[in-house]
Amino acid sequence: MSVSKHDGGCHCGAVRYSVEIDPMAESIACNCSICGRTGAYLQFVTPDKFALHQGNDSLTDYQFNKHIIHHLFCKTCGIRSFARGRGRDGTEMIAINVRCLDDVDTNALPTKKYDGKHA
Repeated sequence: MSVSKHDGGCHCGAVRYSVEIDPMAESIACNCSICGRTGAYLQFVTPDKFALHQGNDSLTDYQFNKHIIHHLFCKTCGIRSFARGRGRDGTEMIAINVRCLDDVDTNALPTKKYDGKHA
């Protein structure tokens, strides 16, 4: 696959978005205290590649540690389909949970392990 538009969202459908991404590019499987518990596979895109179509009012923001990342989750079903934050260089980024894209075979996702517990 290559970069193309994909739709995604939470489990109950309250949060829906589209993103320009290559879901078969390597995703990050982080073991930090939140990603390790939720099983997210993450890829990062700039905000111009992301559009939230519905559910802004359904999102709850959770921050911890350095309060750099806005871990957004649906307040109805609890799914964390994306997050907002900044990269190490200060660039604004959207962290996409590739598992929440509609048309992706999660068993086929190539992943890279990231030791977020010790970062």
